[in-house]
Amino acid sequence: MPQLDIIFRDEYLAAINKPHGLLVHRSPIACDAKEFALQLLRDQLNQHVFPAHRLDRKTGGVLLFALSKEVEKLMQQQFSDNLVDKKYLAIVRGHTDDAGEIDYPLRKENGTLQEAFTRYKTLARAELDVPLGSHPTSRYSLVEANPQTGRMHQLRKHFSHIFHPIIGDRTHGCNKQNKLFKERWELDTMLLHASQITFNHPLTKMPVQITAPLQDEFVRMMEVMGWEEQVNQQSFSPG
Repeated sequence: MPQLDIIFRDEYLAAINKPHGLLVHRSPIACDAKEFALQLLRDQLNQHVFPAHRLDRKTGGVLLFALSKEVEKLMQQQFSDNLVDKKYLAIVRGHTDDAGEIDYPLRKENGTLQEAFTRYKTLARAELDVPLGSHPTSRYSLVEANPQTGRMHQLRKHFSHIFHPIIGDRTHGCNKQNKLFKERWELDTMLLHASQITFNHPLTKMPVQITAPLQDEFVRMMEVMGWEEQVNQQSFSPG
C-alpha cells in the first residue's frame, strides 16, 4: 500500500484522502481486509491516531483523525451535534432535480427510527448511448450532497429512496447499473466521495476547511460521462 495522502495536519488533528476500498479500522464483517487507515496512518506518523468519524469502506475522501483521546472526544462531539459541515460528490442513476431535499427517517439496526435530512444540488448530467433494459440510453447525474444529519449509510439510503441510487452501491443501489459499470468499464468501487468538511477547530476555535481531491476512478468515470469541463475546472470543488 502506498503512503496515505495526508491533506491536513497540525499538532491535534490529521486528515487523509481515504482511498475507495480502504477500511477505517478492523471490522468483524470484513475479514478479508489486511490494511486499515488507522494502522497505516499510525505507522506513517509514528504516533497513535484516533478516528474522529467514519466513512464506508467503498467511500473515498476526507477522513479526519485526532492525535489524542481528548481531541477525539471533542471532535466526535462536534460530529454528533451536527456542527461539522460535510459535502460529498456522487454519480447517481438518472437525471436528478436541479436541487432537492430528502427528509426521510432511517432505522437503526435495533429498529429505532431516526430523523435523517439531506440537501443536494445537481452539478452535471449525462445521457450515454448505452441501452439498458427497455431504455435506449442511460442517464446519470453528478450531485453534491450535504447531509444535515449523520446516519449510517444516509446518502446511500436517501438517494436510493428518491430512485437515484449511487453507482457502485451494492447494498442500496441498482444491480443492473452496477453490473453494467463492472462489465463495460471495470468499475469495482462506489462513486461516492467525501469532498469537504468544515468545522471550528476544537482547541483554537478557528474555522478549518479540508478538501480532498477526487481519486482516479471517480475522475475516470466523470470522463466517461463527458464531464471533462468539471474535471479540468474543478467547478465541483469548494463552494
